[in-house]
Amino acid sequence: MTRPDVLKAAQDNLWMHFTRHSSHEGTEVPMIVKGEGAYIYDIHGKRYLDGLAGLFVVQVGHGRAEIAEAAAKQAQELAFFPLWSYAHPKAAELAARIAELTPGDLNRVFFTTGGGEAVESAWKLAKQFFKTQGKPLKTKVISRSIAYHGTPHGALSLTGIPSLKEAFEPLVPGALKVPNTNLYRADEISGFPGFDKDPEAFGRWAADQVGKAIEMEGANTVAAVFVEPVQNAGGCFPPPPGYFQRLREICDENDVLLVSDEVICAFGRLGTMFGGDKFDYVPDIITCAKGLTSGYAPIGAMIASERLFEPFRHGDETFAHGYTFGGHPVASAVALANLDIFEREDLLGHVTTNEPVFRATLEKLLDLPIVGDVRGAGYFYGIELVKDKSTKQTFNDEECERLLRGFLSKALFEAGLYCRADDRGDPVVQLAPPLICGPKEFDEMESILRSVLTEAWARL
Repeated sequence: MTRPDVLKAAQDNLWMHFTRHSSHEGTEVPMIVKGEGAYIYDIHGKRYLDGLAGLFVVQVGHGRAEIAEAAAKQAQELAFFPLWSYAHPKAAELAARIAELTPGDLNRVFFTTGGGEAVESAWKLAKQFFKTQGKPLKTKVISRSIAYHGTPHGALSLTGIPSLKEAFEPLVPGALKVPNTNLYRADEISGFPGFDKDPEAFGRWAADQVGKAIEMEGANTVAAVFVEPVQNAGGCFPPPPGYFQRLREICDENDVLLVSDEVICAFGRLGTMFGGDKFDYVPDIITCAKGLTSGYAPIGAMIASERLFEPFRHGDETFAHGYTFGGHPVASAVALANLDIFEREDLLGHVTTNEPVFRATLEKLLDLPIVGDVRGAGYFYGIELVKDKSTKQTFNDEECERLLRGFLSKALFEAGLYCRADDRGDPVVQLAPPLICGPKEFDEMESILRSVLTEAWARL
């Protein structure tokens, strides 16, 4: 197709995801055609800094020829074969490599094609596991307010964002919500003044709300707790000190599985392979996707402990669940090539070294009246925008519509920065650049953000 043909097809035939199509009515749909390192290019040749790694995905950066070559080689050798009672070498090799990296005895890797499917698989496994243990009532799950866990019906039930769920009700029953760990708003979340200045007390309180929810429902009915190491939706909520340790205790006391949803956080986003490495906990299940292939091919995984696999090791018990393209040979080959780059270039060390530099660069923006908080970990940060810094007053719906959708997202993109302005909780700008970035890219992000946020405040 010619350039005009492609742009017309985007208008006439393409149904984009999470997109308000009316915003493109009468205007050109932004069309990205190329990626190189930390940058992407549109159809007109304009360059943008990829401040979101695509969608928290492209860890090793764009344009890695060796990954493309690994995909081509595998496609010639074995383009496809399912993992339904058969195996193929690349899936087996990748499973073994992942098992070497996981905390504890999480050695069983169930491949999917994405993160939502991995979450869906984890809930189904939790239900069936407890049935094999003679505990058929343990089916309910707990997740956190404003958390996002995916779009399949089960994963969407876990999601704590009402606006994303309303159109698809009724969802899967038995999904309960507890408070999140937004320390910036700890006082209003907990009802205890001063908690925003006492992270340990807030963390203990937040974890104990999970315990109270289990007690209220009855431990004999609750199967699992789903939490992200750093919660994405709402703008990057790190866990307060001691939070995961207390959560692990609560789960153990009540025979409830702890599921670490690491679709965003795994594979280097926090400077570690998995969240447990960063925050010192061992879950029963890890769900992951995105960074496993750096987006060069779609893949996801549910990684389970040996205890959870044990009922399926012998006899006639079967986990009657799967996906046609789960553990796809080409995607598995791509993931292995991606992990090779991680090791060879020490990307985990690179992120760990540069994390304080990234934070300090973004914290310069705290001198702007519109910036209330900067929070996150590794290469995963949220900048919360406020109307009044002294009171932490946020924007009303009309102001969010005008500020985020009407101005901010488009203005940042036009200024050369692809990132995310989001108001699924309080208004935030999210940043999660490729892991190859360093001080030069951090400064570029800060400069663009400063200019655009200053203009946004003036427009208010």
